[in-house]
Amino acid sequence: MAKALTSTEYIQHHLQNWQVSFGADPFWTVNLDTVLFSLVCGFVACGIFVLVASSMTTGKPGRLQCFTEMCFDFVNEQVRDTLNCEDRFVGALAMVIFFWVFMMNFMDLIPVDLLPWLGSFVGVSHLKVVPTTDINLTFALSITVFIILIITNIAYKGFFGYIKSLFSHPFPPEYIITIPINFFLVVIEELAKPISLSLRLFGNLYAGELIFILIATLPWYAMFVPQAIWLLFHVLVITLQAFVFMVLTIVYLSMARQHH
Repeated sequence: MAKALTSTEYIQHHLQNWQVSFGADPFWTVNLDTVLFSLVCGFVACGIFVLVASSMTTGKPGRLQCFTEMCFDFVNEQVRDTLNCEDRFVGALAMVIFFWVFMMNFMDLIPVDLLPWLGSFVGVSHLKVVPTTDINLTFALSITVFIILIITNIAYKGFFGYIKSLFSHPFPPEYIITIPINFFLVVIEELAKPISLSLRLFGNLYAGELIFILIATLPWYAMFVPQAIWLLFHVLVITLQAFVFMVLTIVYLSMARQHH
């Protein structure tokens, strides 16, 4: 593909999604590749844990069970250190977020031309294989976490307690003038959470994918060294971004439980 297209056309080709429209309005356009690969990554991530849970043994655990238990202890430690207690719901949510996001990020390590080349045999002209480079998906993840935060706030503070908390900090609400100021600052603080979660994940993975595409436009004899170096570095990036998304979710849930 790099030989058939100019560098600019090659980059633009790899940055376009496989889309289907359900009307003239662009709002009803679906990125099928994002949906497909995110579901595959989700089923793989959750399927591993279901498989291990259904075949656990205390005698001589296999390597997959040992690895899964290490991951569980790692995530559970983050939950315990942040919440000062163990929580099954937060722990399960953190596990799903970390491994699902990691699996979607991991798709960036697949050679950039491989899956689009395979897709061309079934008539798919454009294919982006990294779901987290689609801002629609990262915003969907962050908005889902945001909804869970609102539900958690209401569950621990009650509906009226949650509404009251919107007007009660950061300044003491003894004076009427501080109440609208508090509300404005809290709204900005709350809206910043899903925006920062989504844009951080999207920006880092989109930049990483773009660098891989730029390296792929180099001559074959000059691409292997920079590709290998960036591959090693990017392994840390995809893991770190999944970890950051998970930890911030745990922190936000811990904050939602606090009473002012």
